[in-house]
Parts: sequence; C-alpha cells; structure tokens
Amino acid sequence: MRDTRESRLLLVLLIAIAFALITVDIRGGEDSPVDGARQGAATVFGPIENGVASAVDPVGNAIAAVRDSDDRHDRIARLEHDNAALKAKLGSGDRNSSRLKQLDKMLKTAGAGQYGIKGAEVIAIGAAQGFSWTVTIDVGSSDGITRDMTVLNGDGLVGRVTTVGPNTATVLLANDPDFTVGTRMEATDELGFASGQGDRPFRVELLNGKAKINKGDRLVTFGSQADKPFVPGVPVGVVSRVDPSGGDLTRTIYVKPFVSFTKLDIVGVVVEAPRKDPRDAVLPPKPKPTPTPTVTVTVTPSANVPVDGQLQ
Repeated sequence: MRDTRESRLLLVLLIAIAFALITVDIRGGEDSPVDGARQGAATVFGPIENGVASAVDPVGNAIAAVRDSDDRHDRIARLEHDNAALKAKLGSGDRNSSRLKQLDKMLKTAGAGQYGIKGAEVIAIGAAQGFSWTVTIDVGSSDGITRDMTVLNGDGLVGRVTTVGPNTATVLLANDPDFTVGTRMEATDELGFASGQGDRPFRVELLNGKAKINKGDRLVTFGSQADKPFVPGVPVGVVSRVDPSGGDLTRTIYVKPFVSFTKLDIVGVVVEAPRKDPRDAVLPPKPKPTPTPTVTVTVTPSANVPVDGQLQ
C-alpha cells in the first residue's frame, strides 16, 4: 500500500477501533459483548494452533494418555497407570525428560487432592481471542472441558477456563489483574480473596483485620459453590509480605505464587471435584530449616608467654 493520506487515516481508524474493542472487552468481564466473537475465533483458530503444536512437538499425542480418568473409585490407580505409559512413550530426550517430571508431579498433586483431571499442553500464549494474561491449551469441549473449570499443574493453581472451543480452551491465568480467588490460610483457616497483579505477588485481602499472619505462611483455594470455578485445597502461594493491620476491618498481605506463570507447559483441567475438601493435604512438605553451623575458637596460651603477658 502506498503511503498516502488516505492510507494513514485508515491505519489510525483501525487502531482506534482496536483500542475501543479492548476497552469494551475488559470492562465487560464475563459478560463481554465480544465474547461470542472470541468463542468463534477459538473454534476457527483453535485447530490451527493445535495442529502447529502437534507438528513441532513429538510428545503431543502422549499427553492424551492422561485425559481419561473419569472413574472416581480407581482414579489414582488409573493416573499411575497413565504415568507409567507416558514414561515408556516419552523416551530419554532432555526436553521429554523435563516434561515427564512435570507430568509425574502433576499426577501426584491430583492424587493427593483426589482431583479427576484431564492433562493438556499449553500451545499458545496470549491467544488472539483475548487481551488478558491467558494461555491456550489443546483440550476443548470434545474432551469434556467446560467454562469455569479449575486449571492446575504440579505446583498449584494455574487459573480457570474462560472460553472453550471444540479442541482448544483459553485459560485466564491466576496472575491476571481481573482474576480473583477465595483463599484459606494453612492451619489457621483465615479466609481472604487473592487478586492477580501481573508479574508481582498476589494481593490478598483477609476478612479478619486482626489475623496473625507471618511471612512464610501458605494459602490454598477455599473452593466455590458446586466447585466452579474453583475446587478446594489447590496450593496458591506463600506469604512474602504482611502490611500492618492499622485497625482496618480487613488486612492486606502479599503472596508469592507457587506456579511460575512464565514456564507453563503441562497443565491439568479438573473435570471431577474431590468428594471432600482435601484441606492442606495437597501442600508440599515444609522445607526443614538448615541449621547454622557454629564455630568455637579455643585459645591456648603459648609456653613462652607468662601470665602477665610480658615476654621473657
């Protein structure tokens, strides 16, 4: 296109329309008027993203081995069986070895919480059908995925499903500024609401303004009604900072998430909630404090130095 006045005006107009759509989408939240267009985009472009990911990823088909854990009674046994099958398929490459460790850790997390999950791969970051902190995964409605399902990995809470296509789904990450989840403190059971802050720690508003919180305390999800969008007991993070209470009705703390949102690869969508709240069972064991070595220095008087310290 030649650089003319008309072409420049057209470019400015297109940019203005794009920013207008972004503003409408963000303010609309769950009821965004462009949600239908976003779902249509997921239907059209989802298979393309999935196909590209499969073409460049030799272990794409192996993930399907962990997607069928629907029987509640022998769920853990099936997950262990799937894990063994994946070990045989993934081989010994460095990348595959890393992904195998992720799968193994995720399956153990699911087993600890009694979550029925469908394994998935992250195939796109910041999908074209949204303007938030999102990823696209390679499972969709044909795999039993629906909107408002919890997404986790071996470390803890990843996010929730927001848009579903036939073969792909969009996940809103827990660090997105529009993301909020109910939380419960380990052991003390203090309740609060955690909100994402991008690449900064979660901001958590505790309902009890006088709650005694210490750096290093841990949080899990409190759970939602009918377990959507959040199942209970999923690890959220560790308290990294506590603001003074100041006599307010609520108290603000800051929490470092367990999940590294810049390193997402293998995740699991919770398709079956646990029978009962796992409470703190999914949290990893607390690291044991490393003892500080002490050194004792003993001074031995020299044979040539008398008691008064004067040399002979």
